[in-house]
Amino acid sequence: MTSPGRTEHLVLPGVLTAEQADLTVAGILAEQREDGAIPWFRGHHLDPWDHTEAAMALDAAGQHEAAERAYQWLAAHQNDDGSWYAAYQDGDAARVTDRGRESNFCAYVAVGVWHHYLATGDDGFADRMWPVVYAAVEFVLRLQQPGGEIGWKREPAEEGGAVVRDALLTGSSSVYQALRCALALAEAREEPQPDWELAAGALGHAIRSHPERFLDKSRYSMDWYYPVLGGAIRGTAAKERIEEGWDRFVVPEWGVRCVLPNNWVTGGESCELALTLWAMGESDRALEIIRSIRHLRAEDGLYWTGYVFDDRALWPEERTSWTAGSLLLAVAALGGDEATTEVFGGTRLPTGLAPDCCR
Repeated sequence: MTSPGRTEHLVLPGVLTAEQADLTVAGILAEQREDGAIPWFRGHHLDPWDHTEAAMALDAAGQHEAAERAYQWLAAHQNDDGSWYAAYQDGDAARVTDRGRESNFCAYVAVGVWHHYLATGDDGFADRMWPVVYAAVEFVLRLQQPGGEIGWKREPAEEGGAVVRDALLTGSSSVYQALRCALALAEAREEPQPDWELAAGALGHAIRSHPERFLDKSRYSMDWYYPVLGGAIRGTAAKERIEEGWDRFVVPEWGVRCVLPNNWVTGGESCELALTLWAMGESDRALEIIRSIRHLRAEDGLYWTGYVFDDRALWPEERTSWTAGSLLLAVAALGGDEATTEVFGGTRLPTGLAPDCCR
């Protein structure tokens, strides 16, 4: 169990009591390996994005040493080109199951490192992780296309290592948030990165103004809310976007659909939508969404990945560290946790430099 008082801001009426929050944090800690790796669950794989999300949840719960071990795992297993592979069996770097290198997976370390730094104020940690973040961002920006969008991934080296130039809106929106966090870290270190600012500006413009530059994945709820969650779209445009898709993706009392037309709601998407709503200033609706997935909570404090509401069936039958992590981050934002609100509110994050066409 976690120490008393560490999860006070994770207490949310109708969602988590103090004891339930402690149990959820303990559940994530139980999935973490001794070397810091946080797989989806023991015996399954680790991917760098979800590993980082779970580490951020640990920081939100005051488990800073465990979170730092997660970042140490990333530092120890970064490839020479600044990337990580897409999947490691149970977090074992010797057993890579997907040697593709996905841009948003690699960029997200910047979000986690900035979150940890805000949570701890640990300058030594920032110094140690700066080369890791720098190399990761440089890898990702080598995949940026002339229109500003970010190519989805680089193929495995043994298959030629080609850049997949097709861009995903969700992935690019996540990269946009990561670039802003990387720029914030660079500013804190007084090491300006003007090329990153230009890249972030071009990417934000592409997300806001050029949907044709991205593959059409509009039936996935992440493509609906992630441009807002990542910070590229805010204000009136964000509200209009969320309202337009609300009835398509939100199932009252059950949660948020992952993909249309499937009658399947998922905890991760529901919690991310709650974070999105909070960032828009709609805390009441965010709370409504989080409360709607109480049916996914298991006795061990973790959360089932999803639920097929037509069949009244949990599916898949797995409880993932990242689903619990997304829940804790959404609750932490609603509870006013400073590091979490700064990272997802984004009001003080750099926005990048607007491309010439928009100046």
